[in-house]
Amino acid sequence: MNDSTADGDAQQTPETEKLPFKTKLAYGAGDLGPAITANISIFFLLVFFTNVAGIPAGLAGSILMIGKIWDAVNDPMVGFLTDQTKSRRWGRRLPWLLYGAIPFGIFFFLQWIVPRFSAEQSNNIWPLFWYYVAIGVISQVFYTVVNLPYTAMTPELTQDYDERTSLNSFRFTFSIGGSILSLILSKIIFSQIADRQQQYIVLAAVCTIVSILSLYWCVFGTRDRILAFEAKRIQLEEPPSIPFGQQLKIVFTNRPFLFVIGIYLFSWLGVQVTASIIPYFVVNCMNLQESDVPTVMIAVQGTALVMLFVWDGLSKKVGKKVVYFMGMSLWIIAAAGLYFLQPGQIGLMYLMAVMAGFGVSTAYLVPWSMIPDVIELDELQTGQRREGIFYGFMVLLQKFGLAFGLFLVGNALQIYGFKSSVAGSPLPIQPDSALLAIRIAIGPLPTICLICGLFLTYFYPITREMHAEIMLKLKERQEKRGR
Repeated sequence: MNDSTADGDAQQTPETEKLPFKTKLAYGAGDLGPAITANISIFFLLVFFTNVAGIPAGLAGSILMIGKIWDAVNDPMVGFLTDQTKSRRWGRRLPWLLYGAIPFGIFFFLQWIVPRFSAEQSNNIWPLFWYYVAIGVISQVFYTVVNLPYTAMTPELTQDYDERTSLNSFRFTFSIGGSILSLILSKIIFSQIADRQQQYIVLAAVCTIVSILSLYWCVFGTRDRILAFEAKRIQLEEPPSIPFGQQLKIVFTNRPFLFVIGIYLFSWLGVQVTASIIPYFVVNCMNLQESDVPTVMIAVQGTALVMLFVWDGLSKKVGKKVVYFMGMSLWIIAAAGLYFLQPGQIGLMYLMAVMAGFGVSTAYLVPWSMIPDVIELDELQTGQRREGIFYGFMVLLQKFGLAFGLFLVGNALQIYGFKSSVAGSPLPIQPDSALLAIRIAIGPLPTICLICGLFLTYFYPITREMHAEIMLKLKERQEKRGR
């Protein structure tokens, strides 16, 4: 009797059993490292290139674009490989985090060093340009190696519709918390160290250590749950593997998936364009100090962190679509307001930052809660679970868009006369044309992206009821295979 009950509970674990708090905590920790490093890069890497390394804004934007394009290209390759990985000890996803964590940290750190040869060849910017391109490309490879398998773990940890939203709320608590931590660290370090180059080296070193440790927490904290899912998956007979080319065709004929990647693309294009331009806006348009930049960012990210739990609770009552509309509407109002802000309107600036945080949290939570539902629809249609390839192509298209956005911002600044600087020299006064470009990048450009995301969300087809029907049919199929 007891054995039968135990067996029944074990069989129900992936579908219905609530995840233990410690498992959710460990899973969330896996996004701490990528979030810290990505946040520092989003907010400061373009500024580091233009104001510390002395690279013109257009070339700086090109460095970021090349890295993002390569990052997008290697995403589906890594996703496909993780789907094919076989390890009895670690499963399909965890080996990538285990062995990729240290190289990921090392190459992130190397991005923040200004090589000595740059001083020796001060009239030739190209050796420095190609150094950052090479380091950026390798760094993006290892970012994909740890981050993409991590994101693909969500549907393997739980198959419950609401539990996934809860799991993602833990994930993005660590993600936004990591972003806030990185900003607090940057504010402390920037206030204690005068030299701009040393500021970034110390910040990068601290973030590297935290990132590596958090990834190992995730690996060892989720291992038992992942291996339980893998054991059940292996027991079920799966159809023969579908060729890679045919998988691509199936992925892009999955209509709900196309909606999700579009929603995610526009949401994160708005997030990252805004994030990359905020340091320039605070210093050049609002006439504040560089040390004030992290405080403004903390207002955005702190609000987003608190609102994750509010949106998580609301989504269970009113649905993901309504939550997305509520958050994005507030962000659109904030983006429009930032365009018209003038120096001295500091209180209004922080109010707009808080309002934007309401929307940023939905950009984190909603698209990533939708993608597991799409994967289950694909499993119903094809008989295979291919989390890796879906997450890979979701991130691929997102990064192509981001690459273009960063390239556009960097080159727009250069075209409109933005003046770069080098470490040790004072920041130059920017012309009115450059200030206008900064205002457009922080206001109208994100607003257009967010409106496009709202349009796609309105027509997203998978509802709670449709997902329940999908899961019922999958359960019936699994029961037939088990006979």
